[in-house]
Amino acid sequence: MTLRMISKIMLKRGGVFLFALFAFSSCEEFFHPSQGLIVPEDEFLTDWSEYRAAELGLYSLQQELIDQLVVLGELRGDLLEITDNADNDLIEIYNFNISKENKYASPYNFYKLIAACNKLALALETNRPEISDFSSAPNSYDRLYGEVLSMRAWAYFNAVRIYGKIPYIWPSLTTVVEIEEYVNGSYTYIDSFDIVFHLNGYDNDTIYNQVKELDKTFIEMPALIDTLTEELTTKVKTVGVIHHIYNGDLTWDATVWNQNAYKFLLGQLYLYEGDLTRSLDYFYHFLYNTESETSSIKYGLDKKFSNKNWKNIFTGIDLDEHIYTLWFNRTYQQQNGLQSLFSLEFPNKYQLKPSGIAIKAWESVWDEMIVTKNLTNPNLTITEEPGKPGDFYRGHGVSFGYIKNGFLMENNDAETMLEHKRLGNTTEVENMMNGVDTVVYKYTIGKNSFDSDANFIVYRAASAHLYAAEIYTYLKFDDEGVIKTNIPEGILILNNGSYAEIEGQLGVRGRVGFGDGDEAISSSNVIYEFDPFTNQIIGYTDYTGNLPAKQQYLEEKIIDERALELAYEGERFYDLIRVAKRRNDNSYLADKVAEKFKGPQKEVIRARLMDETNWYINYFDNY
Repeated sequence: MTLRMISKIMLKRGGVFLFALFAFSSCEEFFHPSQGLIVPEDEFLTDWSEYRAAELGLYSLQQELIDQLVVLGELRGDLLEITDNADNDLIEIYNFNISKENKYASPYNFYKLIAACNKLALALETNRPEISDFSSAPNSYDRLYGEVLSMRAWAYFNAVRIYGKIPYIWPSLTTVVEIEEYVNGSYTYIDSFDIVFHLNGYDNDTIYNQVKELDKTFIEMPALIDTLTEELTTKVKTVGVIHHIYNGDLTWDATVWNQNAYKFLLGQLYLYEGDLTRSLDYFYHFLYNTESETSSIKYGLDKKFSNKNWKNIFTGIDLDEHIYTLWFNRTYQQQNGLQSLFSLEFPNKYQLKPSGIAIKAWESVWDEMIVTKNLTNPNLTITEEPGKPGDFYRGHGVSFGYIKNGFLMENNDAETMLEHKRLGNTTEVENMMNGVDTVVYKYTIGKNSFDSDANFIVYRAASAHLYAAEIYTYLKFDDEGVIKTNIPEGILILNNGSYAEIEGQLGVRGRVGFGDGDEAISSSNVIYEFDPFTNQIIGYTDYTGNLPAKQQYLEEKIIDERALELAYEGERFYDLIRVAKRRNDNSYLADKVAEKFKGPQKEVIRARLMDETNWYINYFDNY
């Protein structure tokens, strides 16, 4: 079977995965996992159908990274911990004592994806030189080229977040074998075909079996971001093959790299570089995007996923919230290991569970609270009405669940338990929670115990809004000689969405009912501290005249909100790294993560994480 035959399969939902299925079985020679090849050199890509099939094959390689990204991005943070069922690999990660043999530590799947991207990019650059002509209108090959470069940049960025540094893999290295030989010490590389372009960009000579000397270079985050942003902004005309033209399924627009995902990636790269102005230029697109054929606002946080509908973000693919999502489907043998890691139901392994810190965060959010403030003497401010505890739209029953006797606890029972906590009825709480386990539930909603095919959201609207709020906290501007901050804008994004003056916006917290009144995040100078279980005021801080401290407080609230909104989506540990680096304070991360440990181990982990080198898997230290 050839790729031309494969491409004749109808590209409806699942077409990506039909290709991958054939590639790994009857047509294994076209996409062999041990070599990372899409097709052999002598058969590589002669018409558009083969380019499309090769494009879709890249996504199966990206799928293979998902378990690794979630485990490393969450288990090393403060919201996830191991169970008694955890295997040695997970125990190593949890304790920040990771061996090179650990299955989650290997860069092999990154090599495979980068090699495949190199191969397809090289084919496009060789056979379709018009992609470098920015005076011509974008076509499907330009869109495909944008996908490949975006995916390769994403792979590099995530690898550096994990390893701290990554070998620069020369574009001429197009198989995993070549990459591993290069990384493991071989500086000499025999290029099977070396394309030498003429100045006009079209004519070229091909030199076969050319011996080349490649310098082995390891790139850390700053240099990598400079490299990736330069490539993405100078080589990409547009991003995303429009598959719905062929199959009529609009959700395909969010399941391949697209122009919006490209903008998110650039915004994220500039944010990690610390270039807040450029970062906001890209996230601004998601704050004010009104392109929609429905009553909902594209990428707006409106009633579509408000309150009890919030969980629907994870049961389907929606173009108003999902910017880029990797689609899985058990029918096509496209599954991931997340449900197995998290679920208690047989045959799943239940190796990871929510930390007490995570559960406390959802349960210490209060609705309908009333605070009577004394502006002249904050000591006299009181909680008039504590309100109702618990974020039940994003917390219990959605992001996590209480499981008793094999069943998810009813929300009414969980609410009663929290009310007993508020009243100090310890015995009642203990009786209700006896025999209760906690589970990560986000990847189990609507699934039976054998599915293991929940979609994985790479980028979504709420994350873009929270990044923008974070940027506004620190971004300054000159207003006729007076330097001001954009803190009020960030607070409105966080609370009620009124920053945009677009009808229907609710904000991140407002979308789930916590964006107004005394439950909203305050930007006042006097900030009160509340007991997490009773909601009574236990102190306050006055930030008057201390802008840096106030910015750190608001930053903390935004990072807390990212935990409530985005838990277990693979970003938590990197959020902590980003803030610790911005503050130049390793204790920020060390204290957060160590808090989930008990006894002497707590101080061991804290001391380990005070050393920044332990934030990364030091896989390449001996090279």
